Amino acid sequence: MPEARRLLITGLVQGVGFRPAVWRLARQLELSGWVRNGPAGVEIQLQGQAGPLDEFVRRLPLEAPTLARIDSLEPRDSAPESCDGFSIQESRAGGPVATAIGPDLAVCPDCLAELFDPASRRYRYPLLACTRCGPRYTVTRRLPYERAGTSLAPFPLCPACASEYTRPDDRRFHAEATACPACGPGHRLLAADGQPLPGDPVAGALALLRQGGILAIKGLGGFHLACDARNPDAIARLRARKNREAKPFALLAANRASLAGWVDCSEAAARQLQSPARPIVLLPTLAEPETLFPGLAPGLAHLGVMFPATPLHWLLFHEAAGRPGGTAWTGTAQALLLVMTSANPGGEPLVSDNQEARERLAGIADACWLHDRDIVVRCDDSLIAAHGPFIRRARGFTPEAIALSHDGPDVLALGAYLKNAICLTRGRAAFLSQHIGSLDNAATLGFLEETVAHLLATLTVQPAAIAHDLHPDLPSTRLALELAERFQVPAHGIAHHHAHIAAVCAEHGVQTPLLGLALDGVGLGPDGGLWGGELLCLEGAHCRRLGHLKPLPLPGGDKAAREPWRMAVAALHSAGAANRVPAWLAGRYPGREPGPLLTMLAKGLNCPLTSSLGRLFDAAAALLGLRQVNQYEAQAAMELEALAWRHGPATALAGGYELNGGILDFRPLLLNLSTEDQPGRGAARFHATLAAGLAAWTRAAARREHLDTVALGGGCLQNALLAQQLGEQLTRSGLQVLLPRRAPPGDGGLALGQAWIARQRRPTPPNTETPPCA
Repeated sequence: MPEARRLLITGLVQGVGFRPAVWRLARQLELSGWVRNGPAGVEIQLQGQAGPLDEFVRRLPLEAPTLARIDSLEPRDSAPESCDGFSIQESRAGGPVATAIGPDLAVCPDCLAELFDPASRRYRYPLLACTRCGPRYTVTRRLPYERAGTSLAPFPLCPACASEYTRPDDRRFHAEATACPACGPGHRLLAADGQPLPGDPVAGALALLRQGGILAIKGLGGFHLACDARNPDAIARLRARKNREAKPFALLAANRASLAGWVDCSEAAARQLQSPARPIVLLPTLAEPETLFPGLAPGLAHLGVMFPATPLHWLLFHEAAGRPGGTAWTGTAQALLLVMTSANPGGEPLVSDNQEARERLAGIADACWLHDRDIVVRCDDSLIAAHGPFIRRARGFTPEAIALSHDGPDVLALGAYLKNAICLTRGRAAFLSQHIGSLDNAATLGFLEETVAHLLATLTVQPAAIAHDLHPDLPSTRLALELAERFQVPAHGIAHHHAHIAAVCAEHGVQTPLLGLALDGVGLGPDGGLWGGELLCLEGAHCRRLGHLKPLPLPGGDKAAREPWRMAVAALHSAGAANRVPAWLAGRYPGREPGPLLTMLAKGLNCPLTSSLGRLFDAAAALLGLRQVNQYEAQAAMELEALAWRHGPATALAGGYELNGGILDFRPLLLNLSTEDQPGRGAARFHATLAAGLAAWTRAAARREHLDTVALGGGCLQNALLAQQLGEQLTRSGLQVLLPRRAPPGDGGLALGQAWIARQRRPTPPNTETPPCA
């Protein structure tokens, strides 16, 4: 006897070709009924014999589209309906939203074949897309994911596109971002004065790049600035115009073959680069970057490399290759190599609007290649360390949910001051926003508020609590308290380094007690101190401080983070070697006057103490003569790591650290570096001794606390050499090591930890801060 069942499927099941997959499977099994998008997910009515119904439920998760993610599949008996075969119905609106929107994805092989097929109606059309690729998150205004709720709504489909859109057997069935030259957004090349340039935009864009010009290109989540990577003068002009003295740029190459001789691109790294997310991946260079591409990544041992993510990127390579037909050429080495950097002048948010580009990029870009598909929410490129963690999680991954181990209240977490990102939880999912940036200017604060509003609206969540950093003066804290007042919900202040370790716990679903090593820059501790090198014990939302690095003074406060030579002087003074400072300073940095700084240190004037590991890196780099002033955040530490990579393995310095109870003291190592005459050897020895000392410290705590698991978090874990050496030593000691993988270890993942802790705290009155890690 025929039966009827109703299925509700939640997860990433809209905008990925899920309904056509359901339609095909139902037809294969000769079932009748319908499928439709709803606010809670994909709804399916199935009718037929029990055997095929059971077979459908079994096979659907196995045959779902590659881009789909099924979080739950709930079948229940249903009353039969009058159905003529199996159909795809219009979406149903209303009710609480439990579905999600997918991230933006790189152009797929099928669309690429159309792009380069002279017989295709989409030949060289830079805005083609289908259910397997193209924009999702950055064009979506609301859920369910339908064209009317995206920035493609102003572009009605032509008959040919409408036919594809309504045919379930077509890969563009309900591809909400689909378009063609006849009905879709246009594109054009504008001169610096905003006037259209004559001729083919692609040919004009490539010609400008070959002449040494700087081109602004509108991509998926915002504009890039591009120039010829083989032209040092063009790179120098880009640096001067963007006011970016030394911070590294990324390199855009067509494929792996084009990187031969430049970087070491392993199979695993190639898979990351070629994935639909198309992140920037840090790859070790085969020579110093300055000898390969002068000005691209000065002083570093790795290059950020990316492959084309959009049809616009691919069309530049196609034009440079002479417009070959087909796609065979896309796998062969291409001579064109481009610098690609975010169009965010002055450290402000990424430019995403056409008018905004003409205004904010004037004086930087010589021309703008733009299109008419609006970017609803800006989203920067993701940056990943090869075989390591996220450094920046954004395009291609946002807003993918991070699964949580248990249900809890919906929480909005506002993150940190630097590298800000927010997190919103819903049920058993955490949605980490795209990279927002440092909250040091009004424009980025506006972007933070814009991101909060968009995420709350898209996921239709009203938070039950707000989480924020303990520091009362951070803009994110002030916004959190305003939101708590607006929603009349509790606000939870979360200790910075507790949140770093909690983010790792959230990723791994750990509720049992464990150790945490928070290795970071500076964050406010619950005692009001400046923490940053912490050994913690976590159990759920509870945290105990077991130990910390020996504090060093910060002469001049925040100025010490910008001027590493100050940290070097502070380290020598703290180690009782103040008498060495004048001779050391004269040898390393002639012209620096030590007197005023030594007086500050002797009297303790504006010299707060910090246990930060990040400032230890600054001191070491300055002691070795690498850098006295940072031109960008963490420059000294990054150059120190690069020098250690180039040197190769080293042994830890005997007696390079001391363990006194819960305090780990590396001052003996710093004293040794002050007399080291081979900076490369010193850099490698510094890393080896750090790893050895941190591992010994952790082993002692594990024995004392009877624990066998340690989570590693904090910005210093972006140092791949330290993470590798420390992880190996802890693993050899028999400890289970948990590392961040789906969220950045630094401040970009902090909001995940804040939300995870706040979900487990008991409700408190609005605008009250509960006691954090103590």
